[in-house]
Amino acid sequence: MPEQVDVVVLGVGTGGEDLALCLADAGLNVVGIEGSLLGGECPYWACIPSKMMIRAANMLQEARRIDGVAGHAEVTPDWAPIAARIRAEATGDWDDSIAVARFEGKGGRFVHGRGRLVDPRTVAVGDETFTATRGIVIATGSRPFIPPIPGLADVDYWTTHDAIAVERLPESLIILGGGAVGCELGQVFSRFGVAVSIVEGRDRLLGLEEPEASAVIESVFEAEGISLHLGSRVERVETRDEGVLVTMDDGTEVTANRLLIATGRVVDLSDLGLEAAGLDPSSRFIEVDDRLRAADGIWAIGDVTGKAMFTHVALYQGSIVAADVLGLEPAPADYSALPRVTFTDPELGSVGMTEQEAREAGIDVAVSVKQVPATFRGWIHGPGAEGIIKLIADRSDGTLVGATSMGPHGGEVLSMLTTAIHAKVPLATLQRMIYPYPTFSGGVGETLGAYARGIGTVIDPDAAREVFDLAG
Repeated sequence: MPEQVDVVVLGVGTGGEDLALCLADAGLNVVGIEGSLLGGECPYWACIPSKMMIRAANMLQEARRIDGVAGHAEVTPDWAPIAARIRAEATGDWDDSIAVARFEGKGGRFVHGRGRLVDPRTVAVGDETFTATRGIVIATGSRPFIPPIPGLADVDYWTTHDAIAVERLPESLIILGGGAVGCELGQVFSRFGVAVSIVEGRDRLLGLEEPEASAVIESVFEAEGISLHLGSRVERVETRDEGVLVTMDDGTEVTANRLLIATGRVVDLSDLGLEAAGLDPSSRFIEVDDRLRAADGIWAIGDVTGKAMFTHVALYQGSIVAADVLGLEPAPADYSALPRVTFTDPELGSVGMTEQEAREAGIDVAVSVKQVPATFRGWIHGPGAEGIIKLIADRSDGTLVGATSMGPHGGEVLSMLTTAIHAKVPLATLQRMIYPYPTFSGGVGETLGAYARGIGTVIDPDAAREVFDLAG
């Protein structure tokens, strides 16, 4: 007979774990089922270890910037300390026993295995079956997308798991994919002395971001010696000597010791038994309403919902589900001020719509763009201050609908812009604010025209595209 519990959380990554413990703390009997490690990608192969790598690589680059500013420094990269730090954070050899003990110590029950729905309220995993009296939450995440490139299956390629776990760096590396992950890892390995080539099918890096941001990161990468192959489609991949050969559709050939696939992630719903609950297992994502309900008594959060593949989105969605399960009538999900950060150097923070998305949505758009080196703090900062601040406004109501903050601490500067978009703060109010001087966040005020309008350079001087003219 199935064991009766209050809630089953199918997939205990960061979002699923946080949700399960929230419900357990409220006194519910919660079972978390996970086929991989408790905590999911974020603590073991993604957010946390990759940012450790980025921190180390950025320290190296800052030391290289000393010349001509504060003296001279000799920089000798050493991967061993960061590899050891990542292993320590992952509790040795990627072991989740500490996480499991913590989870169970806080009132959750953990079952390792791939769970499957057998009816709308019942989940089977291994020899155990659980019936959820309150409901089931699906949070099974995503996996790396491996493109169907001829010859790839015969090559010993890396996924991000391999790149994070590497103890000895190769001399050269080809990265397929110029999105956030490919750019972050590519810059890290390059700064540690690896000869990096990035191959991207689109005509620019970070194709989901503003074109001005792409131009900045491409310029930085080229200056750092990263080889870029943009607008290039891979025709085939093959082993060559002790490395790999990538041939593109224009005949260009690139060779390296290693190949990293960073072409995004995909959701696989095929083996979750969704049909038992009347859901379509062949769909790309699980359709949910604004309270993350997929069906009666079934919720979904995280990557499987297709809203955005970020840990902070899964956590946000989990908080809504927790309140809904507990009968607290949560506010509906709102993604209009959804922030994201690409942790390259310069750091790229974005929130809301891009200019193109806003125009395609029929918004009467006004835009202001300012180069960070032309802001007060950017000029003071000197080397490493590359970046832009770009603000997208809706003329009809005088509020921001999108923003990009790219530069030193770009992700931190983004928080004020996220607040402005989420709360629909009028541009006139933003212009009348007092901005601390001289700070990178103060560059937002400069872009708005809050003060010192004549200082610096506006990339697009067309007055019709300057947001600060809206508020008078």
